Amino acid sequence: MMENIEQRLILRINEHATPLRIMHVCGTHERTISKYAIRDIIPEEVQLLSGPGCPVCVTPVEDIDFAISLARSGKVITSFGDMMRVPGTTGSLFDARADGYDIRMVYSIDDAIKIAKDKPTLEVVFFGIGFETTAPSNAAALLRGVPENFSILTSHKLMPPAMELLTKDTNVDGFLAPGHVSTIIGTHPYDPISEKGFPIVVTGFEVLDVLLGITMVQDQIESGRSCVENAYPRCVNVEGNLKAREMLYQVFKENDSNWRGIGMIENSGLALKKEFEQFDAVNVHADIYDKIPHEKRPSDIHNDENGLYEGCICAEILTARAEPSQCPLFGRRCSPENPVGPCMVSLEGTCYNWYKYTRNKGI
Repeated sequence: MMENIEQRLILRINEHATPLRIMHVCGTHERTISKYAIRDIIPEEVQLLSGPGCPVCVTPVEDIDFAISLARSGKVITSFGDMMRVPGTTGSLFDARADGYDIRMVYSIDDAIKIAKDKPTLEVVFFGIGFETTAPSNAAALLRGVPENFSILTSHKLMPPAMELLTKDTNVDGFLAPGHVSTIIGTHPYDPISEKGFPIVVTGFEVLDVLLGITMVQDQIESGRSCVENAYPRCVNVEGNLKAREMLYQVFKENDSNWRGIGMIENSGLALKKEFEQFDAVNVHADIYDKIPHEKRPSDIHNDENGLYEGCICAEILTARAEPSQCPLFGRRCSPENPVGPCMVSLEGTCYNWYKYTRNKGI
């Protein structure tokens, strides 16, 4: 029965194919699309574009450089595994750890807090990244209470403002909205985007979910509608997770944020509120932060003055202006074992997934 549903959806997509550019903004969606070759089984006219849905890919160079500078000053830096390998101006956190600095991989903010509690003489910094999905757990930890020798470097991003920007700067007809993010924020935040004429379908992560999402965008385009539809009701509702959002905004406030490869986006990030400033790494270690160059434009991702990213086109890939196969480094100088740009690092990165699932097809 499952196979028949897939076949019917594929047939429906093919029968109603017209030139259409659908963007997803989720690394897990790209993984499903690449792994199961969905682009190969739908018409070329229906293009699936990969947007900035990988959190480590859009973490700006300045935050990585700040984390490395903190480590070099004697602080203990804790971060997720993917973040450890993303290159900054002078290398990655892994490179700094190889130089002897105390940088540790953790699975959650609670792991970092435990290190701070067990070693009260050390200053421990947690590098907090991710979209609306991961930010509530960091907020909850701060609300529970953390030791005085703990601080957080916040690099969280909010997805709807980025989607809003992409409607202005990218040739896109509709969106597959991210399922994980939508479990927290619900469907309401996408309404202003759909009201401007961009169909949006909140989509899950199985092959059937993605195929269904495509057909629902097609249906909206054909009927001249533009609204937000939920194709992932088993996990997402209109309001989202009210408790998670309540905790989130007890601790954080929205601020303008720099996205690597894109630039500054208004109200697209999260900063700690005044009552939590004593745990803000930027505030606690302002003397170090002030020495970091702070880019306000997307050029911090490639062609920098020391040539570290020369030839890398991750900026274009993150905004669907190019595909990984168009990068001169892809599969040559740049690979998951030796990533030049951030899109090749994470399991959610577009270049990583194209390398793993499409390069043997000659793409």
